[in-house]
Amino acid sequence: MTPNELLDILAVGARLKENTRHCWIAPDRKESVADHSWRLGLFAMLLADEPAFAGVDMNKVTQMCLIHDLGEAFTGDIPAFEKTNAQAGTEDDLLFAWVGRFPEPQRSRWLALLEEMQALETPEAQVYKALDKLEALISHNESDLATWLPLEYELQLTYGRDNMQANPYFIPLREAIDRWTLEKIGKAP
Repeated sequence: MTPNELLDILAVGARLKENTRHCWIAPDRKESVADHSWRLGLFAMLLADEPAFAGVDMNKVTQMCLIHDLGEAFTGDIPAFEKTNAQAGTEDDLLFAWVGRFPEPQRSRWLALLEEMQALETPEAQVYKALDKLEALISHNESDLATWLPLEYELQLTYGRDNMQANPYFIPLREAIDRWTLEKIGKAP
């Protein structure tokens, strides 16, 4: 990869610092896509030494976490509860086209990683997807309740639930996040 190719790729990635998500992380600041992706990578690294993930390539999971939202450099973020299949397809098409212009060997490695992530068949892809959902729930719980939309009270308790089957570690973690959510909205048992 030439220095200019590297700088061009990094410039596109830097757009994620400006593209904001639905969640507020401070009274005057929305979370950026880069904020989310960074913490998602940190999340994966923190779990790498947990016995429950011994059979999972957590370095690959971390890579998936870091690149999973790069398509939003082209489309911006659309909240999960608003994103249509067509919009998701456009985002994927733009990301695959961009990565398809990378020099080798990065092009082949990244395309294989993206295809694995899309298929969600490997433990690594399933763990990355579960972490993505969990990080969004955590971020949302950290935001001021006044920023929540009415539909988010229920969504916060149902979002990504199917993805928790990726690893037994996620079950008690999700339960802890759900308790936190219920406390936050004042419905704790």
